[in-house]
Amino acid sequence: MRQNKSIRLGVNVDHIATLRQQRLGKFPDPVAFALKAQDAGAHSIVAHLREDRRHIQDDDIKRLKKALSIPLNLEMSIAADVVAIALKVVPQQVTLVPERRQELTTEGGLDVVKQFTKLQPLVEQFHKKGIDVSLFIDADEAQWQATKKLGASTIEFHTGGYADALSKRTQQQQLKAMQKSSTAASQAGLIVAAGHGLDVHNVDAIASIPEIEELNIGYSIVMQSLSVGFNAAVKDMLRAMKRTRRIARQSV
Repeated sequence: MRQNKSIRLGVNVDHIATLRQQRLGKFPDPVAFALKAQDAGAHSIVAHLREDRRHIQDDDIKRLKKALSIPLNLEMSIAADVVAIALKVVPQQVTLVPERRQELTTEGGLDVVKQFTKLQPLVEQFHKKGIDVSLFIDADEAQWQATKKLGASTIEFHTGGYADALSKRTQQQQLKAMQKSSTAASQAGLIVAAGHGLDVHNVDAIASIPEIEELNIGYSIVMQSLSVGFNAAVKDMLRAMKRTRRIARQSV
């Protein structure tokens, strides 16, 4: 079991690109802000190349891979054109996510059980290129078991249900499911990450789960940066995560 490890932060720069695409101009440049996140201590950069290209563009992925000295985690659907770009650019990691044109943001985890036969050859293709594969899933045993069977090294649990819970009871139920799945998946040999809807106010409970090795966060960092600046917003998130992990270690 992976316990009491340090915790990593992947900074998602999608919403920097969202602002740029409002005017279809050159600024703000997600690559420039990815470098700011890198300088502030981020451990990886996350970018979601959506089928509709609503924010991150093909060229952004190429420039990110070239510019960064920390890993690039490419979030993506299994659309053929996006897969082709991933295989050409060769990011350090791809995270396969569900995608629906009408959604404002990713609404839940990938159904690995249902799509197993579609996903299997893709995972093999990525591995042949030396690309690590992560699957963005709900905290459900059947889903992480299927991910393990596919041969992916990493799961990223969707924390939206926890972050958006309307009651304390629902939030605690979501948290318990996350804790249970994180422990079991880690014991099975999977690297456990988590993300979606996390901010400096709700990150503590997720960051305290010792088996979770990485949190991927973007929107709340971009929003906070409007008040404090981007470097400070990244550092604030890192402090919140590390403080919680330190407290969790001391209580073991």
